[in-house]
Amino acid sequence: MNQTIKINLGGILFQADEEAYNILRRYLNEINNKIGRIPGGAEAIEDIEYRIAEIFQSQGATAGVISKDNVEAMIKIIGRPEDFEAEGETDDRQKAYKRALQKKTLFRNPDDSIIGGVCGGMGLYLDIDPVWIRVIFTIFAFFAGVGLFIYLALWVALPSANTEAKKKEMYGVDSDSPGYGMKGQSFSSSSASSQTRGTDTVRFGSALNEIFRAMGKVFFIALRVFLIILGLAFILTGFFALVSIIMVFFFKYPGYFSTHACDMNLFFLPDFLKYIVNPAVAPWIIALTFVVLLMPLLAMIYWGIKMIVWFRAKDMLFSLAGFIIWIIAVAALSILLFNEGISYAETAKTGTEEVLQKSKGDIYIFGRNKVKDLKYDKDISFPDEDYNIYFTDDNRNLFISPSLRINSSNDEYIKINVRKRSSGKNRMDAIEKAEQLMYNYSINGDTIFLDEYFRISDERKWSFDNVVVNLYVPEGTNVHFTSETERLFRYRYPDDDCNWDLSDISRTGEFEKYEHVWVMTDNGLRKKSGIR
Repeated sequence: MNQTIKINLGGILFQADEEAYNILRRYLNEINNKIGRIPGGAEAIEDIEYRIAEIFQSQGATAGVISKDNVEAMIKIIGRPEDFEAEGETDDRQKAYKRALQKKTLFRNPDDSIIGGVCGGMGLYLDIDPVWIRVIFTIFAFFAGVGLFIYLALWVALPSANTEAKKKEMYGVDSDSPGYGMKGQSFSSSSASSQTRGTDTVRFGSALNEIFRAMGKVFFIALRVFLIILGLAFILTGFFALVSIIMVFFFKYPGYFSTHACDMNLFFLPDFLKYIVNPAVAPWIIALTFVVLLMPLLAMIYWGIKMIVWFRAKDMLFSLAGFIIWIIAVAALSILLFNEGISYAETAKTGTEEVLQKSKGDIYIFGRNKVKDLKYDKDISFPDEDYNIYFTDDNRNLFISPSLRINSSNDEYIKINVRKRSSGKNRMDAIEKAEQLMYNYSINGDTIFLDEYFRISDERKWSFDNVVVNLYVPEGTNVHFTSETERLFRYRYPDDDCNWDLSDISRTGEFEKYEHVWVMTDNGLRKKSGIR
């Protein structure tokens, strides 16, 4: 069985197996023979011993046994004895060594790491036991998480000493001339009685380090569970959003992605874009929009997989290139939308009003020009607004459904008000566009015939156009609708539902035979009866 020997380095007690002890002793003897006789050599040897103790501490040797691997790793950092120049070295050269060797660089120390190696690196840089830095971070973590945020910031900001060159910089070792700049005590083989006054402090620090290592393991387990859950959320969110976009805009199948909406139909928006912007620009806007939407979703899925599998890949350049492409796409899309959006800078309204004869009883609202008679290729529906757009593929014949509002009149007369609204690059342009909207109605006694759509002239694009028909009726007036004219309601009324009391008879086309009766009350319009 390999014998364990107690050694004292820099005032710190270690235990080493026999093989490691023999290698270390030969190493220090060779260094002593090399530089022990030159001026300042004894001091340099003491410095070397102290640095060796620091390296063993960072390897966790105070809580275990120094092995051959620990010693060989230390020698790689410090250098071989033959690297030390002994004979002929001048005082100026020695002083230069001292200045170079006293400069340490702050790194994260992977050899003394519980979470990220921040405290281990700071301990070496400040020449104190890392356990006290860990205690400080732990205390400040209870003050609104300040310690945790500082630790995370240092974890991100500080590079890891993951190469021999970086480790030399971290320990204050010049890459061309190994040596050290802190004083220590001589190396000796001894029994437990050779412990210095600081041994109890070292043991206490080692015990705290073990506690922190146990806490670190628990933290990593909790972190892995959290990352797995977060990764699953990223994958599912990205996947379902990606599938939704593909199903809606490529396969034109929105059924499973419509929420509480009746007759929801938005998947022709890309086709409708040519009515909104310059047709030559529309394909670029569509392509850039998909890049802007799809790239983050693909990134979410990829990073979700990385969080779950925990694999390391040299994807920094790939991720950076993707991010740059996404930023360029966002910038290009923003420029195009801004240039096209100038045409919608101002909104204006125009209106006309007509007073009907005094009414004592009922009024009837029937359809005039009807949607079912239109010839269109596609339609877009916004159920929450009852705003429907009907258009053809040849970029002509754009039809839009108006909305109907029934309000209580403040006198005994029935009045009808038609209000048109459009957007333009300025107010005058918006007013001119609103006046160009083509909508008609007619009145015959107690019956009002309303067009079920209005048209936009072929010479211009869609400009958030809207037509609202406001009908003012006295309290107690019964308002009779057909199924189609009842659909013109913009806002929901009590007892209303998505089906508008439709039945199979609505498919016959004989809507005027089936009336929907509402009555104006002191609380507004209320449904009086169903189909009769």
